[in-house]
Amino acid sequence: MPKIVDHEARRTEIVEAFLTVVARDGMPAATSRATAAELGVGTGALWHYFDGFDDVAAAAYQRIAERTNARLAASTAGRRGLDAVHAMLREIYPLEKETVDEAYVVVGFWGRLAANERIGAGQDVADHWSVLVRDHLAEAVQDGELVPETPVDDVSDVLFAVGMGQQAFAVMRSPLSAPARQLSLIEHCLIPWRTPGFARSHDG
Repeated sequence: MPKIVDHEARRTEIVEAFLTVVARDGMPAATSRATAAELGVGTGALWHYFDGFDDVAAAAYQRIAERTNARLAASTAGRRGLDAVHAMLREIYPLEKETVDEAYVVVGFWGRLAANERIGAGQDVADHWSVLVRDHLAEAVQDGELVPETPVDDVSDVLFAVGMGQQAFAVMRSPLSAPARQLSLIEHCLIPWRTPGFARSHDG
């Protein structure tokens, strides 16, 4: 009787192997051969589950989104307003090894997406995160942390534009990606809209 293979489970194993190689050896080492070796199979076995390495990159990007969603849920539980905004952005910006490793995968996916827009289908997780940040900024206005005239949508867009740029700076190993600088940029975006005298308890 032929062995029944769980297609989705095998795809997940391949993606996790790819991400393991990235975290351990770096993005340049995360080739199809290295990914297959991590699983103990031949390279050709990968293509029973993916059409090519572009699809592996897209699935890895989606897996990172799922990981980030889980971290966001945990880090913002019971928080609101600016406390929640800072907690969210600390999970999205490339501030520590985990999120820097993720930045390599994200930027690598962007590069593949530029040449193959097909793999971008359904990869709109940043839109969901932007909505969450807007909601928490609106709470900050309601709670008096930010002034009533705060352009919540615009501030959210700027925070995300900065975050996307930091992904590229992290991959470039630029001094501009230093964690302290990233956190200061978040504060810089918020300073004009803070209620006078509000304690900056989230800095650093």
